[in-house]
Amino acid sequence: MATKVETPYTQRARYYSSGDAFNIKLPRIPAHVFLAERDRALDPATPTGLITLDLSGTLGCGFPATTPLILARYAPIRAGDALTTHFAATGEICYVMAGSGETVCGADALTWETGDVFCLPGGNAVTHLAGAADCLLWIVTNEPQLAFEGAQPPAPGSAPIQTVHYPGEEIRRQLEVIHRLPAEKTMTGKAVVFANASLNGQRTCLPSLTLALNSLLPHESQRAHRHNAVAVTLVVQGQQCYSMVGGTRVDWQEHAVVITPPADVHSHHNEGDQLALFLIVQDAGLHYHCRTMGFSYA
Repeated sequence: MATKVETPYTQRARYYSSGDAFNIKLPRIPAHVFLAERDRALDPATPTGLITLDLSGTLGCGFPATTPLILARYAPIRAGDALTTHFAATGEICYVMAGSGETVCGADALTWETGDVFCLPGGNAVTHLAGAADCLLWIVTNEPQLAFEGAQPPAPGSAPIQTVHYPGEEIRRQLEVIHRLPAEKTMTGKAVVFANASLNGQRTCLPSLTLALNSLLPHESQRAHRHNAVAVTLVVQGQQCYSMVGGTRVDWQEHAVVITPPADVHSHHNEGDQLALFLIVQDAGLHYHCRTMGFSYA
């Protein structure tokens, strides 16, 4: 049989055995605490801008990434300043760490203050306007997910979510309701889970990302467990708190961001006298969709 002439297309083909194709070695997602970035964000001398929590070098990614599918940033905005962004993401999650102001996203405009959460559809330029005092936002997107696929963000008006605002006062009220529930309803944690009416069936804030404000009462511990979703956690408040991750103690520091690797057994502990609050973003929406969440107690 005559050998067929090679073409540019056949030259791109690669062939592996089943023993080689699935033996892919990638860097492990580390249990990491972002302290230097936290300190820059809290420094009054830091100008308006974005402070990226980037572990792409550790992860072996060719694009900025906090985890393979999630990118988090601090966004200090000085009094009276404006910060405009245009992320290549499906949408973005914003938490107001300090201050008050206004955000404009396409035709939507909302005002916010400390403790508020809001989610914005992707594909738009977004402008955050600080009020009379300095502001600090925590912004999380799924940019690495799109970068991995070489995908484009949705066109303006076609994102899978709409703008949604969760006022801090209502978040606190919802948390109080949850703390009054019977123990069997709060076995996996006393947390407010944020969802978007656009994704009512999925009960998530973005298709691939989930967001929850978890809590621990003074001298309370959360039972050791594991799941296949990574956790990117902002410590909102809490003293003498820590996590045990894979047998290693990881101490919390207020306003710092902590990564809990996927599949690692972990538990959370509050040895202080103050209610602990921590805001958690996970790529759990993707795992729910793929039926791979894998939650279990240790």
